Amino acid sequence: MPALVLLGIFMIYPILWSLWMSFQVGRGMSFSFGGLANIIRLTQDPVFLRALTNTLVFLAIQVPIMLVLALLFASALNDSKLWGRSFFRTAIFLPCVTSLVAYSVIFKSMFAGDGVINQVLLGLSIVDAPIPWLGDPFWAKFVVVSAITWRWTGYNMIFYLAAMQNIDRSIYEAARIDGVPTWARFWYITVPMLKPVILFTAVISTIGTLQLFDEPNLLTQGGPSDSTLTLSMYIYNLSFRFMPSFGYAATVSYVIVILVAILSFVQFQVAKDRRA
Repeated sequence: MPALVLLGIFMIYPILWSLWMSFQVGRGMSFSFGGLANIIRLTQDPVFLRALTNTLVFLAIQVPIMLVLALLFASALNDSKLWGRSFFRTAIFLPCVTSLVAYSVIFKSMFAGDGVINQVLLGLSIVDAPIPWLGDPFWAKFVVVSAITWRWTGYNMIFYLAAMQNIDRSIYEAARIDGVPTWARFWYITVPMLKPVILFTAVISTIGTLQLFDEPNLLTQGGPSDSTLTLSMYIYNLSFRFMPSFGYAATVSYVIVILVAILSFVQFQVAKDRRA
């Protein structure tokens, strides 16, 4: 009973309150019922549309790259003959437990105009002039995607690695004796066996990316020209940086809820076993 009471106070009540607030209009604590005014405002808000587009771009690009890298790393580190695999496992997993602020500061210094990345590229004559990593919309997105991928690839790798170690080795041995090449064993044995885990990591990665806030806020503050502004950052700005519009912020937050529900449903449908 105490657990249910705490759950109701700190989870269920805020959800219901935010749903009620999504129909309110006004500034600060002075608000009144506005019906569908906030929903209509969404369709006419260019900043919201830009934040939505940016979030979906991050989702479409970063999540597949991260999951594929995690799967490849896990497959490589599952080889018992690999020297130093414990070291490599730790090294790849370490970023996800690294201080967010610390690694953001390092990334900003690395991708600065006179940072080490530009120095290396200039030294190798790959570019003729420093790349404005954080000052150009395209490259700013690239930096954010790189940071998220660096931080969370190891986290997903651990799930795949744990699942791979539960696959019966005799299956691989039988396939090897039958002359099945390495890539085919990976594609036709490992990947199907990991289907439930891949679905799980895809769903949690989708949820995390739709709620993306920390990396773009610390690396680019949503710039330049809102090119890295995400929905979560826009909700924060509406609530705390601009004149508070809690009702409209609650409406934007439910856009994330709807997107999570739709994309999770689609992923479950795609991964559903259709043999029946």
